[in-house]
Amino acid sequence: MQKRAFLFNYVTHTNAKVKLNQLIGLYLLSLILLCCGVKKNAPSSIEKKGVSMSDYSYIEHFHEGLRLKSKGEINNAISAFDYCLSVRQNDDGVYYALSELYSQKKVPVKMLESLKVASKIAPDNIWYTQELAYQNFDQNKFDEALKYFAKLVQKEPSNVDWLYGYAECLVKVGKVNEAIKALDKTEEQVGKQPELTIQKFKLYLQIKQPEKGIEEINKMRAEFPKDPDLLGTLIDYYFQSGQEKKAIEILQELAEIDPMNGRAHMFLAEVYHQQLKKKEYFDELKKGFICDDVDIDTKMKILISILEEGAKISPEGFELLDLLVNKYPNDSKAYSIQGDYFVKAEKDDKALEAYKNALKYDKNKYVIWSQVLVMEYQAKKFSDLYDDSKECLDLFPANSSIYLFNGIAANQTNRYDEAVNVLTSGKELVVNDKAMESEFYSQLGDAYFGLKKYSQGKENFEKALKIDPLSTLNMNNYAYRLALAKLDLEHAEELIKKANNLSPNQAHFNDTYGWVLFQQGEYVKAKEYFDKAFKLNASDKIILEHLGDINSKIGQKEIAVEFWKKAKLAGSTNKNLNLKIDKKEYYEPLY
Repeated sequence: MQKRAFLFNYVTHTNAKVKLNQLIGLYLLSLILLCCGVKKNAPSSIEKKGVSMSDYSYIEHFHEGLRLKSKGEINNAISAFDYCLSVRQNDDGVYYALSELYSQKKVPVKMLESLKVASKIAPDNIWYTQELAYQNFDQNKFDEALKYFAKLVQKEPSNVDWLYGYAECLVKVGKVNEAIKALDKTEEQVGKQPELTIQKFKLYLQIKQPEKGIEEINKMRAEFPKDPDLLGTLIDYYFQSGQEKKAIEILQELAEIDPMNGRAHMFLAEVYHQQLKKKEYFDELKKGFICDDVDIDTKMKILISILEEGAKISPEGFELLDLLVNKYPNDSKAYSIQGDYFVKAEKDDKALEAYKNALKYDKNKYVIWSQVLVMEYQAKKFSDLYDDSKECLDLFPANSSIYLFNGIAANQTNRYDEAVNVLTSGKELVVNDKAMESEFYSQLGDAYFGLKKYSQGKENFEKALKIDPLSTLNMNNYAYRLALAKLDLEHAEELIKKANNLSPNQAHFNDTYGWVLFQQGEYVKAKEYFDKAFKLNASDKIILEHLGDINSKIGQKEIAVEFWKKAKLAGSTNKNLNLKIDKKEYYEPLY
């Protein structure tokens, strides 16, 4: 009804404005004659009757009303037109103009009153009648609307839209049988139409005569055997009435005759899913995933449900995923769910690539940024982490986690001054999170050690441990930095010993313990810890290099060189590594 009402409002206003425009033309002509006069030899009614002062005033206020109406000064325009009515009470054009103004002012009662008067003055103006029909319908005054629609249909029986409105009013007032007859008349005018049949089917259901409705549908199917709306109507009815077997048969027919009807494929897929027919289920999903009438969000929900079903994703799930990405190559959502699938499949490199693709098309999803930053941190891709966290900060400048990631990346890429600045700023944003606050101070300690400002470095590490005294990670980092700077080695050993006791079998903790002992000259004991670290992580570049260092110190130079070469292949950033390999002897690390 709403769509037709909209179309009719357009027609109504167009034709009503024709009436207004005609009036305006007459008034303009009168104004010209009044202002310019008439030739003495030209007979005219104006000359014969004369012109009263009220005519001047009427014309002036009428045009003033139009001018104010066009400027949106509704109240002033109403006043101007009210004056016109005080002079001439039977001007339907003025009443119509007032109805428009009251409509803009959202005063429906006065709008209808003005329309009724206009229609009473000009009963043959069918456009006023039409406007009254639709306005009453929109205000749920269906009995009133029905009277006007009846008049419209009597005036023009072939007007399909009026017949529709008439039928809808009949339904609203409970005259369903008469509504069906009205639709029959509409059908006589426009011919057989599936839409009309579906409307009649629904009306038959209202009066509890579904068999007649089904008969109507089947008659129409004889002429339109592939119409999806007819089939869909039957499918809905059979499912709702508990006749699943019939519903599924027609659903299968619909999916076959209309292969791009994605909703049919999805519905059929759900049926097969309930019947535990896995192959048929995925076959229908694949057909539905390439259809346009199923939106990406619906497809995403299906992929999420598959993702959550079990510990392992089936190959069919990945096939659906590929179909989604191919269907929506420029949609962030497609790459986001792709990343989730790769995470579950433990394909972290592909997951990270997918998430970064998602950000190409939508940079405003923090949840995706968070995945990217965490995965880059875990993969130790600190250059990428530095660039991405910096861009992310521009988008989310109030998020303390991003400052922390950027500070870590700045430390790891030797941008220590930047690290101090960003970590100092980010620390102020932390609220009620002791662990994060401690991590900020720890990273600040790391940055100051990098700048060789050891006093400030130790001060910040101590603050970190005071806030979170059981953070083994902070203990490890502090101990490692002290050992690297050859400062307070006894305190460093206390810290790393405690960290190892609290979190045993950590590769980096054992490596740090070995490094502290190495700096103390306790090479035999240091080797024990480096060997433990190697057993726990045989590919870490720092552990490999330290094994080279310790073997060099105990006279195993060839073994030392082999470990240094492995450290180089693993990506060591020590600028003195090549010198150690060439000279086959230990040199202090230089980063």
